[in-house]
Amino acid sequence: MKRFLQIALLLATGLSLSACGNLKNSDLANNPTTSTTKKKSYQTTSTSKNGYNVLLKDGEYVTSPIEGTTENTSDNNVDSRALESGLIDLSHNTFSSSKYVFQEGQKISVADATDWLGRKSKSNPEGLNAEKSNKKNSYNPIILDQILEQDFLTKSNSSYKMDGMSVGLALNSVDYYQKVKDGPQYHKDISRAEQETFGKEAANKLVSYLRKKKGLKDIPILVGLFSKTSKDSLVGGNYFAYGIANANSSKINDWKTVNNRSQVLPTVGSEKAINSTDAASFSDFKAAIQGYFPNISGVTATVHYQNKTLTQMNITVTTQFFGYAQIESFSRLVLSAAKKYLPKDAPIEIKINSVNDTQALIAKNSADDSYYVHVFGGE
Repeated sequence: MKRFLQIALLLATGLSLSACGNLKNSDLANNPTTSTTKKKSYQTTSTSKNGYNVLLKDGEYVTSPIEGTTENTSDNNVDSRALESGLIDLSHNTFSSSKYVFQEGQKISVADATDWLGRKSKSNPEGLNAEKSNKKNSYNPIILDQILEQDFLTKSNSSYKMDGMSVGLALNSVDYYQKVKDGPQYHKDISRAEQETFGKEAANKLVSYLRKKKGLKDIPILVGLFSKTSKDSLVGGNYFAYGIANANSSKINDWKTVNNRSQVLPTVGSEKAINSTDAASFSDFKAAIQGYFPNISGVTATVHYQNKTLTQMNITVTTQFFGYAQIESFSRLVLSAAKKYLPKDAPIEIKINSVNDTQALIAKNSADDSYYVHVFGGE
């Protein structure tokens, strides 16, 4: 059962937030105004190594009201996962998991996000995207596509208070648009330089808006700039810069560059591998498992790097296996090949998929973990 919970968690999220484990009761009052106001119970989950404890309300995980709110309906799911997990990684630099607990953002409302993601206009003066162009055959692209908020709280006696916030700004590298409703779709490429100039200006405006909200005047606010990929990309985007507005400040004066890169293996055409050694290891692994059964239709990997160090390798093996014995036997081969060929110093996730579902999972959660295997539908 314990192994199954681990597997379910791995499939559900790429974040280092462990949402299973024993609850630690806090019994926090939610600022009751009368003696008849019912107390709300708060707990925190136990955490994985170096992960954040998560604050729960009445035993339930609290979701952000702006989750999934975007300006562009052509969103890419791999971007959404990278946006969230990447912001968690950036937050560790400022909000230590040994001191802070995590909660999905609760301060930015849907109305806020809708206004801020919209174009600036007389009716929407707080819009962060550029006004519509009045020039014929000229188009000002939508650059800011999504806002993600994460809150960090600290314990004070028997209560928790908000002591920090991280905000991710998802910036389009390609803006897809129509000149007329139901007309053909056009696109406009947005350079990294344009993303950076726009993102830093938008970040300072957003911080000034947040400072007006109750409880946010005197806490540090981290803002990360995230570059989205094209809508048909198989790999998610990455953060390329972040800055911190210190307590009582509405401006970020110091920006830090983030050197994150992602890639799909095998590479296509003339594209060079980010790390030739890792690419060769994957190639050897792929060759070792492809000869086992004739009906393996594809083996691909997504690799993620921080400062040129491999931080995650996710492999998808697509098969046409239907029998449990076939899948179980193949999983053992994949496990053996993974131990022999794949990098030893990074988390690895290998999904064996059919057309309709995931049939098996072989994974290790950290560089120093051992692999575990689960065949779905089995014991």
